[in-house]
Amino acid sequence: MTVTDNGVNVQALLDAREALKGAPEAARFTWRATSRWDRGVHSTTTIENFYGLGAEQSHKTRTEFAADHPEVFAAEDNGITPIEYLLVGLASCLTAGVASVAQNRGVQLRSVTAVVEGNHDIRGILGDPDVRNGYNDIKVTFTIDADAAKEDIEAIVAQSQKRSAVFDALTNPTDVTVEVA
Repeated sequence: MTVTDNGVNVQALLDAREALKGAPEAARFTWRATSRWDRGVHSTTTIENFYGLGAEQSHKTRTEFAADHPEVFAAEDNGITPIEYLLVGLASCLTAGVASVAQNRGVQLRSVTAVVEGNHDIRGILGDPDVRNGYNDIKVTFTIDADAAKEDIEAIVAQSQKRSAVFDALTNPTDVTVEVA
């Protein structure tokens, strides 16, 4: 028997799912990001703490993300654009899901690549009221080398999509409140 090792502790995930059935309040997480304006349209966002399992939690390390706009937007290009971060989140979440589902199904992965492309008409953010501000559409294309048939790989990707928090947030309305403190 071949042991599958994609680096995912599926048993811990299954145990957590079972434990949280009896403690749904512990499953309520609050993720936080703190953004600081630097200069122009450049900002730095920090991720460090979050709330979950009924208490404040901390990541092992504080992570900073630089956001800016490219020089073609008359900016300094000190980081990727904020809308590109949506692509990062989607690609990361779906890829993590593929690894987790494959591990759970006993499918050994050799490589997984996700190419995520979002089509965006920037006239909306430049003030054209007839053009949407955000993406018009997003396409994710996976290339997966694994010990499985194409149909099995497609089923793994479909399950990853079904369980992806980022895919859900992008494809279903999410209440967002913006206020000034």
